Amino acid sequence: MPNWERTRSFFPVTRKLVYLDHAGGGPISTRVDEAQREWSHRQLHYGSFDAAGYEEEIARVRNRVALLLGVTSREISFVGSTGQGLGLVATGLSWRRSDAVVTTDRAHPTTLYPWLALSHLGVEVQRLRTLDGRIDLDELARRLESPRVRVVCIASVDYLTGARHDLHAIGTLCAERGVLFCVDAIQSLGCLPLDPEACGIDFLAAGGQKWLLAGPGTGIFYCADRVRTRLTPRVVGWRSVQEPSSLEREQSTLRSDGRRFEPGIPDSAAAYRLGAAVDLILELGIDAIAERVTSLRAQLEQGLATRGIERQAGERSPGIVSFSLPHETATETWKRLRSQHIHVASRGDSLRVSPHFYNDADEIDRLLAAL
Repeated sequence: MPNWERTRSFFPVTRKLVYLDHAGGGPISTRVDEAQREWSHRQLHYGSFDAAGYEEEIARVRNRVALLLGVTSREISFVGSTGQGLGLVATGLSWRRSDAVVTTDRAHPTTLYPWLALSHLGVEVQRLRTLDGRIDLDELARRLESPRVRVVCIASVDYLTGARHDLHAIGTLCAERGVLFCVDAIQSLGCLPLDPEACGIDFLAAGGQKWLLAGPGTGIFYCADRVRTRLTPRVVGWRSVQEPSSLEREQSTLRSDGRRFEPGIPDSAAAYRLGAAVDLILELGIDAIAERVTSLRAQLEQGLATRGIERQAGERSPGIVSFSLPHETATETWKRLRSQHIHVASRGDSLRVSPHFYNDADEIDRLLAAL
């Protein structure tokens, strides 16, 4: 079992705030800060003198991300955000007029906008109705009976309620009907175990600024080997091709792995941050993290129940609890908590609390007392 008190010391944010908004964006650790400082030191004192060293770190981080997801490094590409990764799918497929993409009526704009941008090609976006953030699998199956549906794009976890979608069941439905399955995993990666291959996921994208605690500008894109050739990169650069070092020769043969989606050198500073963040996640163990966060959620939910505060029920992400107080708006509660240096999120008419592994029971008690 990890030493959570020691792990907590990696997060100086705890000295100033009760930080409970990881579903919105997390702080970085001292480990990530050290990695970023190392990159800056090398750039400051050596520039590109040790370019091979940056390449080695990028390759190492690609392997570490693959290990976290249980996939091969060939299937991993670096992107700057979830939206950029989903955009690779939306722009890379060959669309026919009247094709359709299925998502939900609660889709975050990041999950929705890449598909809406295809309207000029005649692509329709169909939005499944959700109940408390969860879709009806029978309704999805009925939608998939139409040959028009080419892609299902679902968030692994609803960003507001924390509702967890049954990715394995959705992946099975898609595979049975020859429909591509694309997942926005930003509310899972770093907090919950996730196995793209077991779930039949074809494409997955996730930014690193939330549960991975890697900071903005870090992100990963997973494209399964079996479907890679179905995506055509719309931006191709010298790093996308098989022999990038052959600068005097024109060529257009794309790399056979995920690097075909990286037209230039990946942001090495972002790679250093992401690598340090993923190293910590792997060191602690994703199962232990999920158990830890589940324990904090249980403490919070028990405290809310004792105070007669209603919260969302059902199978949820261990890291997201949404509720509202009867005597004030969510915005008023958010402002009141903020004045006490307690950081949560206000989303619509609900307050969203999302603890992570380095939070502790005392912080949950401080939140409950403030409520």
